[in-house]
Amino acid sequence: MFRLALAAAIALAATVFTISAILVSAWWWVAAGILLAMVALGVGDVAQRRHSVLRNYPLLGHLRYLLEVIRPEMQQYFVERNYDGRPFDRDIRSIVYQRAKGTDAEEPFGSERDLYESGYEFLVPSLTPCPIPQQPPTVRIGGPDCTHPYDMALLNVSAMSFGSLSGNAILALNRGAAKGGFAHDTGEGGISDYHLRYGGDLVWEIGTGYFGCRTTDGGFDEAAFADQSAYSQVKCVSLKLSQGAKPGSGGVLPGRKVNAEIARARGVPEGQTIYSPPYHRVFNTPRELVLFVARMRELADGKPIGLKLCLGSRHQFLSVCKAMLDESINPDFIVVDGAEGGTGAAPLEFADNLGTPLTDGLITVHNALVGTGLRDRIKIGASGKVATGADIIKRLLQGADYTNAARAMMFAIGCIQAQRCHTNTCPVGVTTQDPLRTRALNVADKSERVYRYQKATVRSALQIMASMGVQHPQELHPDMLRRRLDPHTVRSSAKAGDRGVLPQAPTDRDLHG
Repeated sequence: MFRLALAAAIALAATVFTISAILVSAWWWVAAGILLAMVALGVGDVAQRRHSVLRNYPLLGHLRYLLEVIRPEMQQYFVERNYDGRPFDRDIRSIVYQRAKGTDAEEPFGSERDLYESGYEFLVPSLTPCPIPQQPPTVRIGGPDCTHPYDMALLNVSAMSFGSLSGNAILALNRGAAKGGFAHDTGEGGISDYHLRYGGDLVWEIGTGYFGCRTTDGGFDEAAFADQSAYSQVKCVSLKLSQGAKPGSGGVLPGRKVNAEIARARGVPEGQTIYSPPYHRVFNTPRELVLFVARMRELADGKPIGLKLCLGSRHQFLSVCKAMLDESINPDFIVVDGAEGGTGAAPLEFADNLGTPLTDGLITVHNALVGTGLRDRIKIGASGKVATGADIIKRLLQGADYTNAARAMMFAIGCIQAQRCHTNTCPVGVTTQDPLRTRALNVADKSERVYRYQKATVRSALQIMASMGVQHPQELHPDMLRRRLDPHTVRSSAKAGDRGVLPQAPTDRDLHG
């Protein structure tokens, strides 16, 4: 590979010039000295453990940091933009990196946002701020049918599978979660040894492929599910109906990527291409869905069972609520995934055109549960570009009880958005199974960064709450979030449907889908 060939060529040239300086002429020491210094720098790059880019790209990696010194905005401004038009990654990357490193995330000269542009959102401060809570609040997950409730943190690691992420990336995330006391969602790729090594709390996600609890023909294996859910680290189980980046789409895991470790975690044959269907095989109707939730809770010995979905039709979700009422069965939590969520591989048309954005999805799900009398039994999680303390507060105002972050957690472990997730050539060892590249990700260092990032971000959320005169998330209400519709019009978030009040009462047709 070029990155290693260049280093080898410089080392060889340094050796030749050194020999020439000794045997031919002292003038050769000029070139030999420069090359020997480069060799020493390259050795230092490989030996250090803080910068994954330099470990994987000795010498060459310094060009990246040189460009950032020359043009700092190159690190901050990226073409990807959020749904309200602002450069999402410019806002969060520097914040995540600084918090992960334990430094202040502050900028001089104030906001660079146009405060009068359409779509600008702002939180309402109080004239009587209150003290910042000393301990971050948690959310109790588990209804009356749950015998092992779990206290969920305000910010957790969102779903990312082993296979999509490297083993070292999973280790870093889980070790950080264990130290910080927050949850780590496994993604739908099953529970691997990397998820279990450090004992971090797990939310085991079950997708349409039933990886980890899969029969030979691709169905749901109750015995395997019971065995896996019995792990003490598994605190909750999440049944994924759809995800924001590609709702209604299945997946393909090429056989060349199914190595022994991935095959063991997913319960599939090694080297065989695996197809995940876009739909579940064990239920087809809302009633069958809620009955399956009850069966999963029974097999999991009373651990919390939840659903994950990217909202589509409001009518269909209301039909699920009606099935919950009819059967007197409900999940313990629902994770609403926004259409702005990311993934390592998805059809572009799906990512750009399908699914409800997180704001609309949260409000709809929350109000549907309130309108059907189910809200006090079901907690709501929010995932989809959650990265800052302000993001947490906005999602709590819109109906969530807690939040999950994926992309920001990847930034914390060193992701530089090279966008090579699907090529197995991730330059920092986050989304690759290449052992030579994965070794660049130092677990001890990156797990500390995950811990520091989560702690600082939750602390930021508590500071914002205190500035709004609030000490507990239950005291937040939608009127505390305002949105500018045009240069002359500002609307309260409550106008989109007050929290606790459905904008329109469901009809019989709504409830029956």
